[in-house]
Amino acid sequence: MKRIIVRSSFVFLVAAFIVMNADAQRSGKKRNQQNNPQNQSQQQSNNNNAQPSGYNPYGNIPIRVDTSGIVDNAAKKSLRSDNAFDKTAIMERTPLPYEHLRWDDALFAEKVWRELDLREKINQVFRYEAQDDNGSQIFIDMLLKAVNSGEITAFSDDRFSTPMALDEISQLTVGSADTVAKTAVDDPSKIIEYVVTKASFDPKSVVKIRIKEEWVFDREASRLYVRILGIAPLKTLFLPNGQERGTSAMFWVYYPDLRPMLAKYEVYNPKNMGMGRMTWEELFESRMFSSYIVKSTLDNPGNKNIRVYVKDPILALIEGDNVRERIFNYEQDLWSY
Repeated sequence: MKRIIVRSSFVFLVAAFIVMNADAQRSGKKRNQQNNPQNQSQQQSNNNNAQPSGYNPYGNIPIRVDTSGIVDNAAKKSLRSDNAFDKTAIMERTPLPYEHLRWDDALFAEKVWRELDLREKINQVFRYEAQDDNGSQIFIDMLLKAVNSGEITAFSDDRFSTPMALDEISQLTVGSADTVAKTAVDDPSKIIEYVVTKASFDPKSVVKIRIKEEWVFDREASRLYVRILGIAPLKTLFLPNGQERGTSAMFWVYYPDLRPMLAKYEVYNPKNMGMGRMTWEELFESRMFSSYIVKSTLDNPGNKNIRVYVKDPILALIEGDNVRERIFNYEQDLWSY
């Protein structure tokens, strides 16, 4: 019995010695980490990374945001009636709903992509520089206002599958902010402040608009319908020597979502004799614009633009006219006289 008690006491002493040794090693590591200058500098750098709000990375040099180049496109309403007649009803206009087209009645359906050159005389209304109670009357400004206000959604593709954030739209139109150091007049090596500038977007730089539409022949009504599906402003790309390289779609908007907004904007009428002022929704539905076809699904298994397989620009325009003529002739050939 005594032998068992002695063995148990010995085992207990050994276990207590191991536990005490482990505690001593842990406390020694903690003291070494606290006294190690490398760990102190690392801890200080971690504390520096978590900077409070309002932290200035340039030290005591002031930072100023220059907003002189940014154009204010906010709508400024007139405090008095700016017309000799009452125009309040225009803000209550709503577009007429489309007639329902059944899939079984669509005997013929082809999608067409066309471009509008806003520099053409008939398309000058898209660049009418004026201010109204609902803001700028330039068409691209109307699109950007509707997108930035959240009234419509901008998409990155013409299938409307990928919505774009407002930051992406801002990068395409204005660009990122640029910080420039401003030096003293008497001492160019001395920086007195940093100026944050942001380029302003010129809506007149958009000279082309792309439209996606579909032509459908309804055999029930024996009529050829055309429905605009999307609109995209095009950004012009240039080579380093300044030569125009091509165009790229900035974003796409779904036209049926845009119709309620377009019904509240009037189109500039340079003649204004008897016709009065129409809305932008009426202009698109009446197709009172000049355009040329750049792509279609008619005999195009590769889904390519016309300029990809027709290199000559004149022949590409002729090929676009051929597509339009074939769609027109399809409808005419269904009739017998």
